[in-house]
Amino acid sequence: MSRLTSGASRGGSRLRAALLVGGVLVLGSVLAVAASFRSTVKADLARVEGRAAILPSPWGDLEYLTGGEEGPWVLLVHGAGGGYDLGELMAEILLGEGVRWIAPSRFGYLGSAVPEGGTPDTQAHAYAWLLDELGVEEVAVVALSAGGASGLLFALLHPERVSSLTLVSAGVTRVGSLEQDDADWKGRMLVRLFSHDFPYWAVTSLFQGRFIELMGADRDVAQRLTPQEARWLERLVESMRPASLRSKGALFDNLAPPAGHRIGGIQAPTLVIHAEDDRLQLFENARFAEATIPGARLLSFETGGHLVAITEQPTVREAVRRHVVEHRRVKEGSSGSESPVGLR
Repeated sequence: MSRLTSGASRGGSRLRAALLVGGVLVLGSVLAVAASFRSTVKADLARVEGRAAILPSPWGDLEYLTGGEEGPWVLLVHGAGGGYDLGELMAEILLGEGVRWIAPSRFGYLGSAVPEGGTPDTQAHAYAWLLDELGVEEVAVVALSAGGASGLLFALLHPERVSSLTLVSAGVTRVGSLEQDDADWKGRMLVRLFSHDFPYWAVTSLFQGRFIELMGADRDVAQRLTPQEARWLERLVESMRPASLRSKGALFDNLAPPAGHRIGGIQAPTLVIHAEDDRLQLFENARFAEATIPGARLLSFETGGHLVAITEQPTVREAVRRHVVEHRRVKEGSSGSESPVGLR
């Protein structure tokens, strides 16, 4: 055998060995990713199953969770991608101790159905029905992000049930601008992410910076988070899994019309909290709400984006708690402060 033939043979053997090793490494990586994904989905399902109550309503199953032992009742209206578990996180970040709360999963999220022909108006009526079922006379409403539409309409359509309204980074109206086009694109991308579990898990696990941008905050916002704020962000991302159990709700939100000029009829004392650099629910939403709802007050922040409830948590919580307590109408000892039937 010539040296040339011998060298070529050794080179071919080395190439095959390198390809084999490379293939094994790639296969190992794929299997590791698959195992991590399956483990996450299993843990997520265990986290959300069996914790909340589900009632058969005129609009299909309605899921909710309650918490707190004393104080005024607060209805927590979660944003897109959420469910009762995001409402639970809202309670921790925005309320703290000394209040009781009800966190429904809005239409299409987790265990709540999407009624045929449902709208934010329908969702608002469902909140009133739920309060009747639980024996709660009135609530303070805290609505986040895409929960703004039904939270606003609940205050408009059932004013006797709402002692106060707080909007946190909430969608209120349509803004005619290129920035709105970009925000709409982000919303459509989020709907696609929520369509299946793996895309959401992959993007949030491997490309969190990009996901933060889709969530309406600049990447440097996440980079400035304190350790506690970073944990809340991690739990926020977690509260949107499993994504497939929230896909119908995300699509419902993306197609739902904003409350718009109708909010001029709201009577409840209203606090509007928003960051000027919010890229998902633009700051014009806050300006519109302040200008249109009689007596509305605006608490604004220069930075924080759509994560301002986390980045400015101490100030935001204090403002929310003060607003809830100051405008409470039902006093202890009345029917509205009794413990609802069937709470869990």
